[in-house]
Amino acid sequence: MRFLDLAKVIVRSGHGGPGAASFRREKFVEFGGPDGGDGGNGGSVFIKAVPDLNTLIDYRYKRHVIAANGQPGRGKCRHGAKGHDVMMQVPIGTEILDESQTEILFDLITEGEVQLLAPGGSGGFGNRRFLSSTNQAPREANPGQKGLERTVWLRLKLFADIGLLGLPNAGKSTLLATATRARPKVADYPFTTLHPTLGMLIVNHSEYIIADIPGLIEGAHAGRGIGDRFLGHVERCQVLIHLIDASSEDIINDYQTVINEISQYGKSLPEKPRLTFLSKVDLLSEDECATRCKLLADVAGQNVGIMSALSGAGVEPGLRRAAELVDHARQGGAEPVTWTP
Repeated sequence: MRFLDLAKVIVRSGHGGPGAASFRREKFVEFGGPDGGDGGNGGSVFIKAVPDLNTLIDYRYKRHVIAANGQPGRGKCRHGAKGHDVMMQVPIGTEILDESQTEILFDLITEGEVQLLAPGGSGGFGNRRFLSSTNQAPREANPGQKGLERTVWLRLKLFADIGLLGLPNAGKSTLLATATRARPKVADYPFTTLHPTLGMLIVNHSEYIIADIPGLIEGAHAGRGIGDRFLGHVERCQVLIHLIDASSEDIINDYQTVINEISQYGKSLPEKPRLTFLSKVDLLSEDECATRCKLLADVAGQNVGIMSALSGAGVEPGLRRAAELVDHARQGGAEPVTWTP
């Protein structure tokens, strides 16, 4: 299934049915009086967060969501039927924004949460409603109220426990494939990953969801390379793992580029527990690795671990530490990120 995290949808609720202008016609009843029924209400458009989805791809091909109109009223005081409602289903973690994408209307973060996007129009009154002591034969009836049409944007922010950060080709997808059963595309060139990928990590019989997002570039927080959308997927993670390619010519610049982007992005990302690792350490000697770790630790102000998805070095202890931090965060703790690789 293809991944899509942003979709534009036009929703329209149903129009209310018109009321009927009718009079009772019966043998031996000369003045039967009005008996026009009311029109039915139009259907409404609702949106619901469901657990079995992790993409908005359905709304790439279904841009218009329209509820049914109410049925008109009829004689003999028969009211029109209500139009059928429409229930849109989206993944948990979907935000609904206005047409300009500046205001968040709803944020569906709870399984089964339902919100009303467009209420249906009310049905019109039949002429029976206008009967009075001074108007014994009303001929007027209301038309149904028009339904509401609006344009909304659906923006998905994945729910995951651990988020992987780094520049393109930092080894995030390889780590995800090594630690979980996920099968992201892995290749030796930048921007191999074009869409976020989820994997399930099992540590001590507990399950943790890992999110691998495409590599960040300078200016990602402002939308360059749609990096702001990628950062949105780790916005709800409990713990972040920052990978720096150990074979890079400038590991300090690589580190600071990503740190600057998450700082500029804000929205609690800078305050999240973050573990820093040199990846692809199998490409270096032990001495080179130790030197680079110390250099990076001095800049980062925290211990720096090592990881090699190819040889497995440092992968298990690093992920165990991340799982411990997730457990602590789930319990509402705020444990400082200090550890020894």
